[in-house]
Amino acid sequence: MNFNTLKYFFRETFTSLVRNSWLSISSIGIVTVSLIILGCSLLLVVNADKLAQSVESSVEITAFLDENVGKVDRDEIEAKVKKLPDIEIVQFVSKEEALEDMKDNLGDRADILETLEKSNPLPDAFRIKTTRAEVVPQIAKQLEEMKGIEQVRYGQGVVEKLLSVTEWIRIASAASLLLLTLAAVFLIATTIRMSVFARRREIGIMKILGATNWFVRFPFMLEGIVLGLTGGLLAVLVVDIGYISLVKKLQLSLPFIQPVVEPRMVLGILGVMVGLGVLIGAMGSWFSLRKFLKV
Repeated sequence: MNFNTLKYFFRETFTSLVRNSWLSISSIGIVTVSLIILGCSLLLVVNADKLAQSVESSVEITAFLDENVGKVDRDEIEAKVKKLPDIEIVQFVSKEEALEDMKDNLGDRADILETLEKSNPLPDAFRIKTTRAEVVPQIAKQLEEMKGIEQVRYGQGVVEKLLSVTEWIRIASAASLLLLTLAAVFLIATTIRMSVFARRREIGIMKILGATNWFVRFPFMLEGIVLGLTGGLLAVLVVDIGYISLVKKLQLSLPFIQPVVEPRMVLGILGVMVGLGVLIGAMGSWFSLRKFLKV
């Protein structure tokens, strides 16, 4: 491709965008709206996954020891627990530490536990965290069978429901993201197809004059890339400003909610939006021209 040909392609692209200004503006608008919806969906999916991971990471197992378990037996039990698969942390909590934790949780009402200081009925225990929340029930069953462990608690019933809800959140988020992606592709491709249809006679004349398919297709693809890139950049601007404002409001009003703010993750999503705009614009032009290039 020589410089004159490239210059011709850019001139044709610019001329087409100016000549069909309203159609170009509508195409950019649809690209922008579609990618805004898609970008918001991506951020929603990422935040939903982070919330699910945060909830799952708070799940832990408490294994209460028999009263007659000495230090030697306790060390043996701890060694056995650490050998189990998917075990991340094993922390021993003495009965004295458990009583202090209970006082801290009660706050101003801690005085009701003063009578327990002389005869502490709380047992020694191990607090156990697993690498994956879904293995908690299975690990709990194995702990119950160990000699020296009297009782195991991990929120039976609640944890299973919690894991089911987090899995449903992930599936629903992925499904909605897929549907919105397909909808965005369809809307953008349809808009570009309308632009190509409006210039079908021009394409026919170029074919009659002997222009190759590649020569006809390239200006349209360049036009689609420009429309997709412009729409992608506008969508990124809107989503970025909106997300930053939302994060600031959440940090002030609901500080216990921690949205995704990692620059690498957020910039990655915004980059995907721009890349999708360019890709969809180019591919939409490519496939929209196939019908007219066969004539």
